[in-house]
Amino acid sequence: MNIRAFFALTLPDSVVRWLADHADTLCEYDRKTEVNWVDSDRYHLTLCFLGEIDLNKVDELEHCARERLADFSSFQVHINAAEYYRVSKKLALIAALPDVHEELQSLHDIMVSVASDAGVNYTEEDFKPHVTLGRLPGKNKFKKPESWPAIDLFSLADSVVLFQSKPGEDGSIYTPLFEIPLKDLS
Repeated sequence: MNIRAFFALTLPDSVVRWLADHADTLCEYDRKTEVNWVDSDRYHLTLCFLGEIDLNKVDELEHCARERLADFSSFQVHINAAEYYRVSKKLALIAALPDVHEELQSLHDIMVSVASDAGVNYTEEDFKPHVTLGRLPGKNKFKKPESWPAIDLFSLADSVVLFQSKPGEDGSIYTPLFEIPLKDLS
């Protein structure tokens, strides 16, 4: 059986609330009402989207991830931009983006290598870690703002979660399959 899965960081309630308010301000650019805005209770920072994987790979992914993250320390993520992000010919996102610094890039690279070590074929070449605020078709009439409203948020990256993603009536439903805590900064 295949499932859709991705690695992500969870976000604290205070960051989620602020991002939800930010998404509300971006609705004014959705004049053709094409954006499917994500419910804030589903916000997370996607590190690595795996796509369709065999359910039997979950245990191997967890084993590899625990091994590779055993000495990885928690760190602060600075979410400081929003943008229109074209994922593929069929899909575009309105996303909040973190400043990709050494720790975040390293964590992304580790999760890609965990996928590879577990035999999962990772193919996203232009992937950016991001928080999806809204989805829309690849061909759309979304009017990008000349200057995006400012974002300046910090969130502690203290664990990595593998989520399963299932389509639901009101958007995707995310189920955590496992969570791996990162080493405490203190």
